[in-house]
Amino acid sequence: MEGRAAVLLEGSPLVLTAPANFFEFLQSPEDYNQRWIVGTGLRLLRGIALFTTLTFTAMYVAAMTYHYEMIPEDLIITIAESRQRVPFPPIIEALLMELMIELLREAGARLPTKIGQTIGIVGGIVIGQAVVAAGLTSNILIIAVASSAIASFVIPSYTLSNSIRILRFGLILAAAIYGVFGIVLGLAFAIVHMTSITSLNAPYLAPVAPSYPKDWKDVFIRVPFRWLKTRPVTNNPQNKERW
Repeated sequence: MEGRAAVLLEGSPLVLTAPANFFEFLQSPEDYNQRWIVGTGLRLLRGIALFTTLTFTAMYVAAMTYHYEMIPEDLIITIAESRQRVPFPPIIEALLMELMIELLREAGARLPTKIGQTIGIVGGIVIGQAVVAAGLTSNILIIAVASSAIASFVIPSYTLSNSIRILRFGLILAAAIYGVFGIVLGLAFAIVHMTSITSLNAPYLAPVAPSYPKDWKDVFIRVPFRWLKTRPVTNNPQNKERW
């Protein structure tokens, strides 16, 4: 209905559609089963979750390393008390906790469903409390890492989620080297890289780069169906009508 090509393989429950773009991975079929206001709200929520999982831990590292002025005065006292027993710099404790979260996530995915859920919940609580009690990390970092992990589960596409997990480590390292400027530089590098990607000669960041404002009505928001009568221009469909 959007002018894409679909590839079906016998025996597989998955369907490959092309050309693909970045914003497609933030959309879900449930967006079209709900009223347009609910679908739009869910898409905006996924965008916030994407930004949170990418930058939350990196912002903690940047603030603790270079930018104390970003933190309110009342909160900085609490953070200082939480970090007074931590022997490691922010970058080491952030990488340690992010690695622990990734280990728990992979362990939960490989184990049977009931055991995997138990390992994820109990392991996260027990290890988190033990690490804080041992003075290896601060409570604030536990909140940041846990928030980033929860936000990553909001993204519908598992493929995009894996890419974000790798990029998050890169942003943490950039934040440790250059602070907030490093985070901005890392995000800019990722965006520039995505603008150079194509899928079947279709730009990966279309319809934003290059800009096709007429197609934005089904990207950041999901307008009512009566306004979705034409197919996206970037797919170059022979039939311009969606239905």
